[in-house]
Amino acid sequence: MPTPDHVLALRAHVGHALLWLPGVTAVVLREVDGRTQVLLVRRADNGAWTPVTGIVDPGEDPARAGAREVLEEADVVAVPERLARVHALPPMRYDNGDEAQYLDHTYRFAWVSGEPRPADGENTAAAWFDLDALPPMSEEMLARVRVALPARGEAVFDA
Repeated sequence: MPTPDHVLALRAHVGHALLWLPGVTAVVLREVDGRTQVLLVRRADNGAWTPVTGIVDPGEDPARAGAREVLEEADVVAVPERLARVHALPPMRYDNGDEAQYLDHTYRFAWVSGEPRPADGENTAAAWFDLDALPPMSEEMLARVRVALPARGEAVFDA
């Protein structure tokens, strides 16, 4: 995945030290013939199916960042409907030695237009999946999808 310029600038100063970064997950939903479908992308770096995720740029609203990421990564226009979860992820180390920890903001988005495709090289596939026919996904990514489903109306703030 390409590293945003502002993160590269920080890395020039702090090396591989732990960076605390705001992240966003966009769980994009649509209704087709009475079935709810979710937009998923297959990551180019590890082959995992996930909702669209990304890093929030400096000064950017997380909901706008989610809409931007959906358009950039999947060529789909979507609008945020609600904040579903705020969750601190565990620290991680990338293959190059960089350390990061993300504060993820998961939003439910509504599909507006566009047919999904891997639009920017960060993903090898993008597709709609019925909720009862999801591809294998990590428990963390499944949790992000679950909290965004229509049956839940409140935001979840993990303790």
